[in-house]
Amino acid sequence: MNKQVLQPAGWTPPRGYANGVAVGAGTQVFVAGQIGWNAQQQFESDDLVAQVRQTLANVRAVLAEAGAAPAHICRMTWYLTDKREYLARGREIGAAYRELIGDYAVAMSAVQVSALMEDRALVEIEVTAVLPPPVPSPAA
Repeated sequence: MNKQVLQPAGWTPPRGYANGVAVGAGTQVFVAGQIGWNAQQQFESDDLVAQVRQTLANVRAVLAEAGAAPAHICRMTWYLTDKREYLARGREIGAAYRELIGDYAVAMSAVQVSALMEDRALVEIEVTAVLPPPVPSPAA
């Protein structure tokens, strides 16, 4: 996918995200907010990093249903119940992100919320991805 990171001249580059991303034409994939439970909708951990890891794995699973991969992600919105823990555990969260998503060329927002709909959820992530247009087959 042809993804262009938008970085205004003179701005200090952000760490862990892009200020903006421009993507060419293609199929748009919208992933609803995913949380840190497994495929049976059961939480296996109340640890933030473990829930981030599971949430990102859930995002990947939904993307795969559309034939998309993490490289097709252009936007993410993170909703977190504890900003301080998120900041304190940034290295661990970053490691999980790099392992499961890889590319930081994604426009991201992170918002602290007072609660999520599932009481045990510590993080929820929404994603927009764009698949490139299919390559036409050569005429026979």
